[in-house]
Amino acid sequence: MKRIFGSSILSSIAALAAATWLTTATVLAGDNPAPAPPPAAGAPGGPGLAVFAKKIVTGQYQGRAAVDNAVLLVKDGRIEAVAGCDEAAVPEDYEQLDLGPLWLSPGLIELHCHVACSFGRDHSETAYLANPGMRSSTLIVPEFIHLRNAVAGGVTTVLYIPGSATNMGGQGVLLRTGGKTYEEMLIRDPGSLKLAQAGNPERIGPWYSGRSFMNYNTRSVFRRGVNYAKRRKAAAEGKGEPVERDLMFDVFPHLLEGDTQVSTHTQIYQVVLMTLSMVRKEFGLPVYIDHGTFDGFVAAKLASDLDVPAILGPRQISRAYNFPGFSTIDHDGKLFGVAAEYQRRGHQKVGFNTDAVSFMGPGGPSQEELALQAAMGVRYGFRNTQAEAVQGVTIVPAMAAGLDDELGSLEVGKLADMIVTTGDPNDPRCCVEMVFQGGKKIYDTKTDMRRF
Repeated sequence: MKRIFGSSILSSIAALAAATWLTTATVLAGDNPAPAPPPAAGAPGGPGLAVFAKKIVTGQYQGRAAVDNAVLLVKDGRIEAVAGCDEAAVPEDYEQLDLGPLWLSPGLIELHCHVACSFGRDHSETAYLANPGMRSSTLIVPEFIHLRNAVAGGVTTVLYIPGSATNMGGQGVLLRTGGKTYEEMLIRDPGSLKLAQAGNPERIGPWYSGRSFMNYNTRSVFRRGVNYAKRRKAAAEGKGEPVERDLMFDVFPHLLEGDTQVSTHTQIYQVVLMTLSMVRKEFGLPVYIDHGTFDGFVAAKLASDLDVPAILGPRQISRAYNFPGFSTIDHDGKLFGVAAEYQRRGHQKVGFNTDAVSFMGPGGPSQEELALQAAMGVRYGFRNTQAEAVQGVTIVPAMAAGLDDELGSLEVGKLADMIVTTGDPNDPRCCVEMVFQGGKKIYDTKTDMRRF
């Protein structure tokens, strides 16, 4: 009886407080609350925007790599023109933004992010050795500090993925870094199926399995998943019996149709080769190498022949030593630039990642350091004559993730995701001054706290 009485009093107090708050809010707001500010120039619904810059780095995979003394026109969040100032006619009603000596480049794209959730890391569920049904999208926290840092570092798109405690950690999700809600952030779910060929699964979890068994188990899950996807497709086309939805294999119809990709945590030659031979050749699924470090570059020619992009990092050098759990090829003590070796062996679709995590402490990779990975690649021999390093953090990851029709370069028709820097966006001495997503400015060091 006392509990009921006490609960009633608390309920009454809560109801009174809520009513008081609502009344106060109504009085403060008035009958006619202030209207939302009109959309800014360049943003959807706003007037057009003309951005003048000393240099525009386009990020195009093939085409004009950069334009000096240039102008970029944006309307309703999309790019209308990229040209030299003497080549483009700027409409009179467009708002003008003169960047002076600053550069304009595409927003950076990160395909290996672990820092988009409240506790700053990924999920690594170890119920089974393969967990393709797990979903990273359930953990997202908009405007989390590491996402704000990503924006300040020029990273506008991330693939937030599970960890690598198991061979299949689950489904990643592609996100905009600057959204205030999950709906604003979401680009695509599923963003990928995370596969880990080696490096963690054999030493984490209750199995401590060898690679032979892991390959057997992985192939078995792929076979069941692809068969499930084919049966679902046949049923949808009226060519087979109805198939009950299986959440474990939900991602496979997307893979079969090419709507998403397998992002593979794979590094030494043995497991990179298995990724290429199993996922790409045997099952014919879209896949890209994620890490590709140590001596994975030995498989570069095959990866190029199979059109499998290599998104490398966070290590950018390979040397002859035995990392715990890895047997690397003996290079007689020579140091190799990983990206340079992929490139030298004929692979053109080479990009970079950070494997950004927040729980490693000092020295661990951070999301804002994506451009630094490309700079390190160049330092260790990666050719940069046609802005390949910029492409490695823009258009190449966009192509790998199937986003290149919308993102990854400053081209007519694409979303105006772009960054303003004091110089080469991959030069660690240069700073990010402004960031735009879909034509909307989301970071400006003149009005926001400078983070880096």
